[in-house]
Amino acid sequence: MIPNRVIFFLFDGVHLLDLAGAVTVFVEAICCGQSYDLRYVSPYPQPGSSSGLGFASVDPPSSVTVTKEDILIIAGMDLRRWDRADDALWLPWLQAAAASGATICSVCTAAFALAAAGLLDGQQCTTHWAQTTSLQQQFPRLKVVENRLFVKSGRIYTSAGIATGIDMALALIEERHGIAFASLLAKVLVVPMRRDGSSPQDSIFLQNRQHINHQIHAVQDYIVSHLHQKMTIEELAEQVFISPRNLTRLFKSATGTTIGDYIQKLRKEKAMLLLKSGQKVAWVAKECGFKSPNQLRRLIQPKKSIEVA
Repeated sequence: MIPNRVIFFLFDGVHLLDLAGAVTVFVEAICCGQSYDLRYVSPYPQPGSSSGLGFASVDPPSSVTVTKEDILIIAGMDLRRWDRADDALWLPWLQAAAASGATICSVCTAAFALAAAGLLDGQQCTTHWAQTTSLQQQFPRLKVVENRLFVKSGRIYTSAGIATGIDMALALIEERHGIAFASLLAKVLVVPMRRDGSSPQDSIFLQNRQHINHQIHAVQDYIVSHLHQKMTIEELAEQVFISPRNLTRLFKSATGTTIGDYIQKLRKEKAMLLLKSGQKVAWVAKECGFKSPNQLRRLIQPKKSIEVA
């Protein structure tokens, strides 16, 4: 199997966490069984970081031809060291990468590079909160938004900066491998699963997971991937080798809700999403683990916006 390729682009003065956060998400994805090929490119032979650490093992952008299957992530940089006299070294390559249909992502101040390449014209985007006004003023054709972890506009992602590159990378993982795997990586990284402001931040799939009990995370992952099946407390307890009574106590302590309520809310939310996508009630009821279509109908009856007849 040909591995998915993620290309990381480094300007001189790159911020270490902007780069390392997103890199670590994909490294852990590899460790957890996914296939990714990580490449590092820079228009400079030995780019330095904003904190003084330098890089040696980087390739020139011209050595990599970006395709529509690739993910290109441009790490944020110290704008004081961003030399626009060197645009010819990277700007045409970035424009060609975008034209190929690849997924293009910026972390923090790298949104300025995407804007300079014309990739954000007319698009919603974001950057570090301290730079949003400057980004909008320098590039008036952009639609810069604030208070967002990251913004997706077509195949282009811009993140708010620093650690939000991790949130953006987890969202990319979720799109490709599902929420259960993304949640697993979040647990490995000991970070909460979050989405940008345009997504349902109250989603039950993302709630109740900001704890560090690995056994309860494992049970939650199991529940998410087995919603179509009947689950008992005894079966769930077997997954983490503890007693049903202990699981019940630990689950409520870690998540603030009971296992039964958690499963019911997950099934309801999944059902609502499937119904909105046009699926038949009978199939949705079976897929979500309801006893019958009538049980699902009764559960969602108050939601007048959903036509289930």
